[in-house]
Amino acid sequence: MKCASLPVALLLALASGCASAEPAPPPVSGGLISTLPIGTYTCELAGDAGGLVGKPLPEYAFRVVNASAYKAGGIRGSYLLTGEYVTMTGGKLKGLKLHRLKDTYLRKVEADGSDSEMRCVRSSRR
Repeated sequence: MKCASLPVALLLALASGCASAEPAPPPVSGGLISTLPIGTYTCELAGDAGGLVGKPLPEYAFRVVNASAYKAGGIRGSYLLTGEYVTMTGGKLKGLKLHRLKDTYLRKVEADGSDSEMRCVRSSRR
Protein backbone atom coordinates (compact mmCIF):
# COMPACT_ATOMS: atom_id res chain seq x y z
CA MET A 1 0.00 0.00 0.00
CA LYS A 2 1.37 3.39 -0.99
CA CYS A 3 1.18 6.37 1.33
CA ALA A 4 -0.64 8.34 -1.37
CA SER A 5 -3.55 5.89 -1.20
CA LEU A 6 -4.12 6.55 2.52
CA PRO A 7 -6.71 9.18 3.40
CA VAL A 8 -5.19 12.63 3.90
CA ALA A 9 -6.69 12.94 7.42
CA LEU A 10 -4.99 9.71 8.49
CA LEU A 11 -1.66 10.83 7.05
CA LEU A 12 -1.92 14.15 8.88
CA ALA A 13 -2.82 12.42 12.16
CA LEU A 14 0.11 10.02 11.84
CA ALA A 15 2.51 12.80 10.92
CA SER A 16 1.45 15.11 13.75
CA GLY A 17 1.65 12.28 16.29
CA CYS A 18 5.16 11.37 15.22
CA ALA A 19 6.43 14.91 14.75
CA SER A 20 5.45 16.33 18.13
CA ALA A 21 5.88 14.27 21.25
CA GLU A 22 3.73 16.00 23.86
CA PRO A 23 4.50 15.32 27.50
CA ALA A 24 2.14 13.08 29.47
CA PRO A 25 -0.58 14.95 31.33
CA PRO A 26 0.14 15.68 34.99
CA PRO A 27 -1.30 13.31 37.61
CA VAL A 28 -4.56 14.22 39.28
CA SER A 29 -4.48 16.28 42.45
CA GLY A 30 -3.45 14.02 45.31
CA GLY A 31 -1.33 11.63 43.26
CA LEU A 32 -1.75 8.80 40.83
CA ILE A 33 -5.07 6.96 40.75
CA SER A 34 -4.80 3.34 41.83
CA THR A 35 -6.85 0.52 43.38
CA LEU A 36 -6.80 -1.56 46.53
CA PRO A 37 -6.17 -5.31 46.38
CA ILE A 38 -9.44 -7.27 46.26
CA GLY A 39 -10.39 -8.85 49.56
CA THR A 40 -11.97 -8.36 52.96
CA TYR A 41 -10.64 -5.60 55.20
CA THR A 42 -11.28 -5.80 58.94
CA CYS A 43 -10.96 -2.70 61.06
CA GLU A 44 -10.01 -2.40 64.71
CA LEU A 45 -8.54 -0.28 67.45
CA ALA A 46 -5.32 -1.39 69.08
CA GLY A 47 -5.77 -3.45 72.22
CA ASP A 48 -3.73 -3.32 75.39
CA ALA A 49 -1.24 -5.63 77.02
CA GLY A 50 -3.81 -7.04 79.44
CA GLY A 51 -6.64 -7.71 77.01
CA LEU A 52 -7.49 -8.29 73.39
CA VAL A 53 -4.86 -7.82 70.70
CA GLY A 54 -7.32 -5.47 68.99
CA LYS A 55 -10.86 -4.20 69.52
CA PRO A 56 -12.87 -5.12 66.39
CA LEU A 57 -14.93 -2.39 64.70
CA PRO A 58 -17.29 -4.40 62.46
CA GLU A 59 -19.20 -1.25 61.41
CA TYR A 60 -16.13 -0.23 59.38
CA ALA A 61 -15.35 -3.63 57.83
CA PHE A 62 -15.58 -3.73 54.03
CA ARG A 63 -14.79 -5.97 51.09
CA VAL A 64 -13.19 -4.64 47.90
CA VAL A 65 -15.10 -6.39 45.10
CA ASN A 66 -13.43 -4.87 42.03
CA ALA A 67 -11.17 -2.04 40.98
CA SER A 68 -13.22 0.79 42.49
CA ALA A 69 -16.11 -0.82 44.36
CA TYR A 70 -16.56 -2.19 47.86
CA LYS A 71 -19.34 -3.72 49.94
CA ALA A 72 -20.05 -2.92 53.58
CA GLY A 73 -23.07 -4.14 55.46
CA GLY A 74 -24.47 -5.62 52.25
CA ILE A 75 -24.45 -2.21 50.52
CA ARG A 76 -22.27 -1.63 47.46
CA GLY A 77 -20.25 1.57 47.36
CA SER A 78 -17.38 3.15 45.49
CA TYR A 79 -13.97 4.41 46.52
CA LEU A 80 -11.19 6.50 45.03
CA LEU A 81 -7.52 5.85 45.76
CA THR A 82 -5.26 8.76 44.85
CA GLY A 83 -1.67 8.67 45.97
CA GLU A 84 -1.70 7.34 49.54
CA TYR A 85 -5.32 8.19 50.38
CA VAL A 86 -8.53 6.20 49.96
CA THR A 87 -11.83 8.10 50.03
CA MET A 88 -15.10 6.21 50.19
CA THR A 89 -17.19 8.15 47.68
CA GLY A 90 -20.44 6.19 47.93
CA GLY A 91 -22.19 3.50 49.92
CA LYS A 92 -22.36 2.83 53.66
CA LEU A 93 -18.89 4.26 54.39
CA LYS A 94 -19.25 7.37 52.21
CA GLY A 95 -16.98 10.13 53.48
CA LEU A 96 -14.54 7.81 55.28
CA LYS A 97 -10.95 8.68 54.44
CA LEU A 98 -8.11 6.18 54.93
CA HIS A 99 -4.35 6.55 54.67
CA ARG A 100 -2.70 3.64 52.85
CA LEU A 101 0.55 2.81 54.62
CA LYS A 102 1.05 -0.50 52.76
CA ASP A 103 -0.97 -2.24 50.03
CA THR A 104 -3.14 -3.99 52.60
CA TYR A 105 -2.75 -1.76 55.70
CA LEU A 106 -4.81 1.41 56.14
CA ARG A 107 -5.35 3.99 58.90
CA LYS A 108 -8.43 6.16 59.32
CA VAL A 109 -7.72 9.84 58.69
CA GLU A 110 -9.03 12.31 61.29
CA ALA A 111 -10.65 15.64 60.37
CA ASP A 112 -7.33 17.42 61.07
CA GLY A 113 -5.53 15.14 58.57
CA SER A 114 -3.69 13.01 61.12
CA ASP A 115 -3.83 9.22 61.23
CA SER A 116 -6.18 7.88 63.90
CA GLU A 117 -5.78 4.78 66.03
CA MET A 118 -8.23 2.83 63.82
CA ARG A 119 -6.52 0.48 61.41
CA CYS A 120 -7.94 -1.63 58.60
CA VAL A 121 -6.05 -4.67 57.37
CA ARG A 122 -6.89 -7.04 54.52
CA SER A 123 -7.77 -10.22 56.37
CA SER A 124 -8.65 -12.40 53.38
CA ARG A 125 -8.42 -12.36 49.60
CA ARG A 126 -12.17 -12.88 49.26
